[in-house]
Amino acid sequence: MGDYERSITVKVAPDTLFDYISDIQNLPSYLPRLTSVEKLDGDKVVVTAQIAPQGEPEQEVESEAWMRVRTAGKTLDWGSTGPNDYHGELDVDAGDEDGTSTLAVRLTTLREEGSEIEQGLQEALDGVRDKVEQAEASTAAVEI
Repeated sequence: MGDYERSITVKVAPDTLFDYISDIQNLPSYLPRLTSVEKLDGDKVVVTAQIAPQGEPEQEVESEAWMRVRTAGKTLDWGSTGPNDYHGELDVDAGDEDGTSTLAVRLTTLREEGSEIEQGLQEALDGVRDKVEQAEASTAAVEI
């Protein structure tokens, strides 16, 4: 079993960051392999992704997963059933400086491909930071 954790500082307020990550329609904008997400009943979602399994050609896969938004605590939980027992969470906390946030991701999976998973987590965090900071900068420019 692999447990992974990474965090990043984002130069936006915690509420702004949480509003962005808790909107499931934003997932494909910061998860590089995810191409679409569709909300079903309750906490169920269907996600489509482009994957490239080792030694195989790139392919599109569709999977049912679950996502839960916990507003108190600013946490997004997710997971999917299957052979990898894949689940994790994104947490938003106030950063060390005024107007910043800390975004942490934790992932548990039976897969033991450490460097590939670590790279994917960093790509997701970087994607969230870049999208939210760009949106915040654009909004501030319009207000001036």
